[in-house]
Amino acid sequence: MKDSRSESYAKAGVDITAGYRAVELMKAHIGRTMNEGVCSDVGGFGGLFEPNISGMEKPILVSGTDGVGTKLKLAFCLDKHDTVGIDCVAMCVNDVICCGAQPLFFLDYIACGKNIPERIASIVSGVAEGCVQSGAALIGGETAEMPGFYPENEYDLAGFAVGMVDKKKILRPETMESGDVIIALRSSGVHSNGFSLVRKVFGVGEKDITSPVDFLGGKSVGETLLTPTKIYVKPIMALLKEVTVRSISHITGGGFYENIPRSIPQGFGAKIEKTAISVLPIFELLAKTGDIPERDMFNTFNMGVGMSVVVKKDEADKALSVLRANGEEAYIMGEVVKGAEGVTLC
Repeated sequence: MKDSRSESYAKAGVDITAGYRAVELMKAHIGRTMNEGVCSDVGGFGGLFEPNISGMEKPILVSGTDGVGTKLKLAFCLDKHDTVGIDCVAMCVNDVICCGAQPLFFLDYIACGKNIPERIASIVSGVAEGCVQSGAALIGGETAEMPGFYPENEYDLAGFAVGMVDKKKILRPETMESGDVIIALRSSGVHSNGFSLVRKVFGVGEKDITSPVDFLGGKSVGETLLTPTKIYVKPIMALLKEVTVRSISHITGGGFYENIPRSIPQGFGAKIEKTAISVLPIFELLAKTGDIPERDMFNTFNMGVGMSVVVKKDEADKALSVLRANGEEAYIMGEVVKGAEGVTLC
């Protein structure tokens, strides 16, 4: 590709040689994610992956796709681009594991106004870190330079993950019973949802968000908000080997009221103890600054709970032990009740 260049295309705003430079810079990051299933090198037209299906009776593929959303505006504002890739991976793999599947591989898509190789490589470094955390291989992607469509200093980031689970091990919420325990897994922050409201409340791009705030442990609002989404793959995979998990909910956009009911069968509801929830300081500051009602907070944000897991009551202690042994701040926040559909905060 040394002779591949177009002066005419460059005059139109697209520098294809910058794309080649970006690929060279990101190769080291991609290399960190390689596992035994990868069958192709960077630069091909498709990413090849050979899954290990030994021990599986009926392997089922599970896919998930998402982006980072307007949280990217924080990255632009702070000129920090090496963590949003973690968010992108997290939003996909955290969905995939809700079926009980192990993520296998990931592909990303970056669209930008101007391809600045160092910035693209920084973005991909975050994607690679997310893949390492989730055990998924980064087997491909696309960087599209789109002048006139995106401003020169802005970009969009999205991707998708593919996982696999034996059919007989797919989680079955229909087996749920009244009295089953709902376990909360602590979030790392706002994660990657609700940032249109977050940006409005804190005036991102208009007000200073870089000054230290005592209430946030000395961190700035910007630094706190840019904290990457927590990836729960490894502790959840460990948990699935030890206890009977009824269902898993990834608490994303729509908060408690939308996401928890998605993993609870008709005729049952979730009774959540508000006093049990370890609400992160950033959510308290957000509610106070924006004068946001409690109902809206729980219907928009994760409130400090990035994922919830339903297990049998007699396995709750073991589940907590496994999760904590795998680095999770896990605790019981409620129970499943029959006849009261939806979420009840009490």
